[in-house]
Amino acid sequence: MFVCVSMCMWFLHRLGWCNLTEGCCDVLASVLRSPHSELSDLELRDNELQDSGVRALSAGLEDPHCKLQRLGLSGCRVTQRGCDSLASALCSNPSHLRELDLRYNHPGDSGVSAVCC
Repeated sequence: MFVCVSMCMWFLHRLGWCNLTEGCCDVLASVLRSPHSELSDLELRDNELQDSGVRALSAGLEDPHCKLQRLGLSGCRVTQRGCDSLASALCSNPSHLRELDLRYNHPGDSGVSAVCC
């Protein structure tokens, strides 16, 4: 059983280039909210998550059970709205996330400012 759980967690955190859409983010957010999850690194680069997907992920990020330390959202079509959702979540639960990759998105100056505060 431990091997199966370990393998699932290994695959779960490497989801870049998997053609995921915003609809998948509700499931990922539920994993982040789980008190049993040890997920600390989540790579989602180059998926079509958009702002609505990032909003769903943010619901998981703001949960006190979330242990995520690194989140890769490079090339996920995130704009200022998505950054505002992330900023709100990070203000609610600032203790864990250490690295946020937003390269190749279009957050605008205000989106970058929101996430950096």
